[in-house]
Order: sequence, then C-alpha cells, then structure tokens
Amino acid sequence: MQVKKHALSAPQSSTSFQLTSYHYGTPGTGKKIYIQAALHADEVPGMLVAQFLRRELDALDAAGKIHGEIILVPAANPIGLSQAIQGAPFGRFDITTGINFNRSYKHVADELKASLQGKLSQDAAANVAEIRRQALAIVQAQQPKTDADTLKKTLLEMAIDADIVLDLHCDNEAVLHIYCGTPLADAVEPLSRLMGAHAVLLALAAGGEPFDEACSRLWWDLQAHFPDFPIPPACVSTTVELRGEMEVEYGLAEKDADSLLRFLAHNGVIAREVGDLPAPLCAATPLEGVEPLLAPHPGVLVYTRKLGDKVKAGDGLADVIDPVTGETTTIRCTVDGVFFARSAHRHVLRGMNIGKVAGASAYRSGDLLSQ
Repeated sequence: MQVKKHALSAPQSSTSFQLTSYHYGTPGTGKKIYIQAALHADEVPGMLVAQFLRRELDALDAAGKIHGEIILVPAANPIGLSQAIQGAPFGRFDITTGINFNRSYKHVADELKASLQGKLSQDAAANVAEIRRQALAIVQAQQPKTDADTLKKTLLEMAIDADIVLDLHCDNEAVLHIYCGTPLADAVEPLSRLMGAHAVLLALAAGGEPFDEACSRLWWDLQAHFPDFPIPPACVSTTVELRGEMEVEYGLAEKDADSLLRFLAHNGVIAREVGDLPAPLCAATPLEGVEPLLAPHPGVLVYTRKLGDKVKAGDGLADVIDPVTGETTTIRCTVDGVFFARSAHRHVLRGMNIGKVAGASAYRSGDLLSQ
C-alpha cells in the first residue's frame, strides 16, 4: 500500500489544504477501482465506511489478494471539512464561491470528439485504452484557479480512467439508494442487491456535471458521436447514498464496507468470498421519475409515512402545520413509487424540499439533482 499526499493550495496561500489517497495493488494488472467518501464534507457515513474498507484492503494487499489497482480517498474534501458557520458544519458548498463541491466537473467528451478523429478502430479494447489515455491527458492539462478547482482536478485525475468508481454520499434522511447512468443499470444491479438499495435512479445526464458523470457519461456520449466504432460504457461510476446524515454507526459502516468489498470480489478485483447475491429490493427507475415534494407554506413538519414505504399517487406522506393558527396541509405524492428520502428539518419554509418519491415513469427534464 502506498499513501500519497496531494497539495491543493498555492504556496502563497494563508491556508493550506492537502488531500490524502491510499493506493493498493498494482496498476495495469487488472481493473482499476476508485472509491471516495465525503465529497460533500458534511456527509459523514462514508468516512466511517472508509475506515473499515482501509482495514480490509490493508490485509488483502499484504496477502497479495488484490488483482488490479484500488484507490481509496477516505476524506475527499479537506476544504469542506474545514468549513463551519456558527458552529454548524458546512461541507456541501464552497463558501468562497457558493459552488456545490459535487458539481461543475469537466466533461471531457466534448474535447474527445475532436481529438479522437482518425484514432478509433473496430477493436473495442484498443478504443477504451485510447479514450482513457486522452481523457486523462485532458484532465491533467486543466489550469485550476482556486483550491476547490484543484481539488476537483485532483480527484478526477485519479478516477477518470477507472473501471469502477464508487462515490460515497448520504442524504438528509433516507434509505440507501444509488444514482448511475442508464447504460450502467445491469452492471450496477449486483451492487444494488449487495447494498440493499431501495431505489436505483438512472439518467443519461442528471444535470450540473456531478463527479460520477464526469467519469462515466463520456462513454455513451462518444458512442453516440462515433456510432461506427465499438465504444462500451467502460466506467461503472455510481453515487451511493448511504442513508441519512445521522446514521453514523459501526454496525452499518462495517456492513456497507463488506458489501462494497463483495462487489469488488464479484468483479474479480479481490480474492474474497462473494456469496450468493441477495434478492433485489427494487427495480431501477428513471431519475426523471423522481417526484420532489415541496412545502406549500411554513410550518411544523410531521411525517405520516416511513422511509422505504411503497406509496400510491394521492397518498399523504406528511403534514405541514401552521404553529400559530393550526392550519394543516397534507402533502400528497402524485406518482406511485418508493418514498426514499426526506428532510431532517421539522420546521420548514415555503418551497423547501421535504421528500422524494422514486416513480417508475419519467416525467421531468432539465437539471434533475437537488442543489
């Protein structure tokens, strides 16, 4: 195992940020795996999962049981980890710019469409190797202007040429769910089973250029642009939402780490028991089918349905109660689906997102992710 330190700050900066990555196995001997936790730095569960992953990967590496390369970044956002507002951690947005740490990653497909002209063949493996080489070179050529931009470049440099990318996040309050590109549905299905996902949300482009799509979307964009050449979806990149912010527990973290390692074993990257895959808890559904539920007025929020419940259009999921007049409004979904995420706040303002239902039919478009 090798530990690498990545400087993020300019020499003259009054503050200095450094990113740490752990490298296991041998590059070029098998698949490349990239795992990161807490890109949104106030989403803590992934950082605890990473501690269990590191312990197991240390042992597997020492025993020569890693067949490929695994990069683990246990705390992917040292900038966000340093941010707090009046004692409250604030790790989702860069305070200096207001930009979400999981948005605005470079989409290299646009440049590759020009640079790959005349470089592709009918050999899919050769195409994948050339695309990865050029994609990495494009990322390395970036000239970041801020510490946050340097962070984004550094993370993408490690992940852009990986076979599997696992970006560990969590929601406010939620059951475990997964985001990934539509062409990756079959490849992610074993991960969904192993993790016990209650929703797998698919999109060709979710909007906002999140990290996982920066690694994966280039493949189907290029296939559409070069239809005469075989270009498979060569990066299985996902965002794994590890339930809610407060679910930082040893038992859950150890279970999640074990499930992730079983997924790597299923893909032949580590020599470890896989076991039978559990039955799926859900079928994949389009991200365009997720219904965001909004508060119609300020008030006390009382949930009347549990996370993970299967609901029907017209079902009431929560009440919003005016604390002065007692006026109560029941919040109802308009689609059939799974109630998979909700707010941790119990007093809400008008327009606040108070929940999400994963429906089976696409009906939304545009930017599909919450800010």
